[in-house]
Formats: sequence, structure tokens, C-alpha cells
Amino acid sequence: MIHLRPYQPHDLPAIVALFQASVSQLTAQHYDSAQRKAWAPAATDMPAWQTRLASLELLIAEDGQSIAGFIGFRLDGYIDLLYCAPAYARQGVASALYAAAEQRLRAAGTRELFTEASLVAQAFFAGQGFSVQQVQTVTRGTVNLPRMLMRKTLELR
Repeated sequence: MIHLRPYQPHDLPAIVALFQASVSQLTAQHYDSAQRKAWAPAATDMPAWQTRLASLELLIAEDGQSIAGFIGFRLDGYIDLLYCAPAYARQGVASALYAAAEQRLRAAGTRELFTEASLVAQAFFAGQGFSVQQVQTVTRGTVNLPRMLMRKTLELR
């Protein structure tokens, strides 16, 4: 049984470990080994993660034992992070996290959502009603990682 809750600072090590496992294990169809290592390096800069997460609203999905996934977003509509633990991939965790974030953003009056989706996440976001606006490349060191700028307009309810 998955339930959602707000992020707590003590979650940071588990969040970073989940991120690294997700990138390492769930993106191999779209990104080679060098790209995955550049995206989620083994040496973690925890202060950089703390700074990044401090600027976001974060929701955690957990099953009572472990963290199954997380989403980080801003009230301006930017979805910065959405990751699932490999053991929970394709089990509705990302959908539940996204739905809760969208509900929060609607309540805040946000009318447009946007994200920079990896090639792996592109299909998920398309399924949520996002469309590709632009192909982008982000560079980590000497490694290029393709991604998609995607947007969705929230209809008034």
C-alpha cells in the first residue's frame, strides 16, 4: 500500500540513493553508461542536493518500509524531479505522485506546467497531457544528455 507524504530533511540520503538507482537501472534503453554516470555520479554532492530540494515542494511515496518514489515541483508549474525506485517502476507510483502534484498546483492557481523530461520520462509526461516544445541537450562535464522541454496547460475546472 503506497501512501504520499511531505518530504522531511532526514529523507535526503534515501532520496539521493533512489535517484542514483533509478538513473542507473531504469534509463539504460535511452542513455549509455557514460551518460548515466554523468547524470547520477557515484560521488554525491549532498549540499547541492539540499540547496536544490530547498527550492521545491516535495512529495514522497512510500510503502511503510521504504521510499518508492518522489516528485519535486515549484508553484510556478515547473516539475523538476520525478523518480521511482526500480522495484516500484510501472506500478502507478509516478502517476500517483504526479496527480497529487497537479492537484496542489491547480489549488495554487497554476495554469501551465512544464518540465525538462528525460527520454525515459517523455512518454510518461505525454501520457499526462504534456507536449514536446523543444529538444534540449544538457552537458555534464564532457557528456551530453538529450532531454525534452515539455508543457501542459491546465484547463479550468
